[in-house]
Amino acid sequence: MSSAARILLQLEQKATAAESLILTLKNELLQLERTQNSAAPTLLSTLKQENENLKKEVEIWKQKLIQAGISQGVRNFSTSAASQPIVQETAEKSKEKVVPTPEVKKTKDLKKGDTAESGEVSKVKVDDGPIDIGRIDLRIGKIVAVKKHPDADSLYVEEVDLGEEKTRTIVSGLVKHVSIEEMQNRIAVFMCNLKPAKMRGITSEGMLMCASTSDKVEILLPPNGAVPGDLVEADGYVRCPDPVLNPKKKIWETVAPDLKTNAEKIATFKGAVLSIPNKGPISAATLANVQIK
Repeated sequence: MSSAARILLQLEQKATAAESLILTLKNELLQLERTQNSAAPTLLSTLKQENENLKKEVEIWKQKLIQAGISQGVRNFSTSAASQPIVQETAEKSKEKVVPTPEVKKTKDLKKGDTAESGEVSKVKVDDGPIDIGRIDLRIGKIVAVKKHPDADSLYVEEVDLGEEKTRTIVSGLVKHVSIEEMQNRIAVFMCNLKPAKMRGITSEGMLMCASTSDKVEILLPPNGAVPGDLVEADGYVRCPDPVLNPKKKIWETVAPDLKTNAEKIATFKGAVLSIPNKGPISAATLANVQIK
């Protein structure tokens, strides 16, 4: 089985397993609601939260599966269990013997240091997908603790609940723009797949997203009802974020210039609205037509 087919198969298995877990949790929820014993409310709340987390994970894996399928030339791609034959067919095709054309043979015979002429095939390159907002992991988080950086007067050090097993440490240069009281318990939008980096000795594991001008910065506002772990999407773009952005590929640097608020102060990417599905758009308090950083 080729590496591409193996990746498709693994993604499909993960999505299917997550869907199976959701079904199991739903059945347990129904049983608890029927019993209504003293322990049921606590267990019910826990299971409902697990159910929501699994739904989000299913969507992430489905989008990755779709993106992987597209990169391998698979169209009309189903992300249900019924798509298994498609994955298997792709894997089987990868086993078929390929008879190289004279052009390919010629390329293989090139000595080290030689280059292939135009129109000759050297090797197949697997594309990571288009570089757009779909590659950026934007999520809702809650700042549960914040303090000033001990070695930098302009930096805050925040502990952020992103709906994960533990909080993340994120460092933000907002001391001159936002009071520490406004930071505490703030619900905001965070970029979660930046490569962790040290900022004056403290490792930052993400970035707090803000609307920004040369003299004013505003933390972006999630819609009412947003909770830690909610996923931010852009209309018309497949959400398929890299686990961690590779700095050499300049993905964030390519995407960032097209992240702006519009005339209605709504966050957008190339005009496409950023929002939490079924909850509403991301916005700024007062800054219209400015960059988002």
